[in-house]
Amino acid sequence: MIESVKTISALDFTSIPRGVISRYYLKLVEDGMGVPIQIPLMVARGNEDGPTFGLTAAVHGNELNGIPVIQRLFKEIDPLRLSGTVIGVPILNVPSYLRKKRRFLDGVDLNHIMPGKKDGTVSQVYAWRVVEKLVKHFDYLLDLHTASNGRINSYYIRADMSDETVRKMALLQNAQIIVHNPPSDGTLRGTAGELEIPAITLEVGNPNLFQKGMIRDGLTGIHNLLSHLRMTDSEMEEISDETVICKRSFWMYSDSGGLITVHPNVTDLVNKGDRIATLRNIFGDIIKEYEAPCDGIVIGKSVSPVNQTGGRILHLGIVK
Repeated sequence: MIESVKTISALDFTSIPRGVISRYYLKLVEDGMGVPIQIPLMVARGNEDGPTFGLTAAVHGNELNGIPVIQRLFKEIDPLRLSGTVIGVPILNVPSYLRKKRRFLDGVDLNHIMPGKKDGTVSQVYAWRVVEKLVKHFDYLLDLHTASNGRINSYYIRADMSDETVRKMALLQNAQIIVHNPPSDGTLRGTAGELEIPAITLEVGNPNLFQKGMIRDGLTGIHNLLSHLRMTDSEMEEISDETVICKRSFWMYSDSGGLITVHPNVTDLVNKGDRIATLRNIFGDIIKEYEAPCDGIVIGKSVSPVNQTGGRILHLGIVK
């Protein structure tokens, strides 16, 4: 039997029952007909007091891998043995998810304008209410993302590695790569950091797909974190010593247009001067070879051959 879903205008912890998993639709804004736009919530409130751990997915509407991560977690959580509360948001950007688009209704990247504005544009108000109605309830946040259209990612983390709590959260994910990324960058993770809520971004593979291996890895890392926070008594998987930590990262862009082939694979180590991409014109002639400007590790890359001037080539991490 499928449980009924209650519609709410605000999270009221005094009305959330203990020892069970509850489902809600949280009203955020209204569309052009005045019909509420609601985000789905899954809430596991334990019998024992403890922290509130938030999981968000699909801040971009085409980033799907995080959805089954949250769904599966709530199939595996036993709220009777849980200390604290786990709040899962399988789809944060509902309008973009329904349109299968990355950006919000007004063409804005929702994850570049956090914490939004109370009296701003369509996207700014949506972002502001996400923070006010949801994020401010969290004690910890894990935000699930994927690569964008035409690109692929390694399984990697963005985190402020200067914060010891955040650093531990990142390491527990057993990711292939961790990139140091301070807060105050307009992202949901950065906004949480400004609110002194320890937060990390987990990049779980590629857009518009469900990737079983990536989903499984993401789920394992979350169980590790819940155990570390003493919210569950599950066994922690040992932290991998193979995770590569980067002090920073950057994208390389093309300065000409054409058909591009990016040669290294994600997680490959490259040296300064290595050939990393070949650009051809429409007749198949090589017009440019791109080289790595420094030593690093490939975090993500473009897989779309069509690349106009200023297009992305490769996301390079500078190893600490």
